[in-house]
Amino acid sequence: MSKNAILCVDDEAIILDSLREQLQNYFGGSFLYETAENAEEGLEIIEELASDGVKILIIVSDWLMPGIKGDEFLIKVHQKFPGIVKVLLTGQATQDAIRRAESEAGLFAVIHKPWNSEELFNVIKTGLEKNE
Repeated sequence: MSKNAILCVDDEAIILDSLREQLQNYFGGSFLYETAENAEEGLEIIEELASDGVKILIIVSDWLMPGIKGDEFLIKVHQKFPGIVKVLLTGQATQDAIRRAESEAGLFAVIHKPWNSEELFNVIKTGLEKNE
């Protein structure tokens, strides 16, 4: 079983299902594909996986979510796990939120909704290379 994971965080289940399906179709069994419907759940999953020896390589997170917004979430992740590549997938993120995530969370890329699967795959492939 793969010990590397990609985590997608979005408050819309249909988006999570679509992301997981696209990533599985493209990358196959190379990774575990985890999803969370909010930042709190995302943080729990990261902790659980880390304690199981699974390394999250990339997080693709929505910005506009109930509770903690995507930039805040990615900043929290970065403080504990700076090596994870962080991608914001958003239709609504403000420029301020994007700039904050870039400066405080080492944001790797922003993908705008509705996303293009080629762009998604390219961003993830490039992010994975950065992580090698």
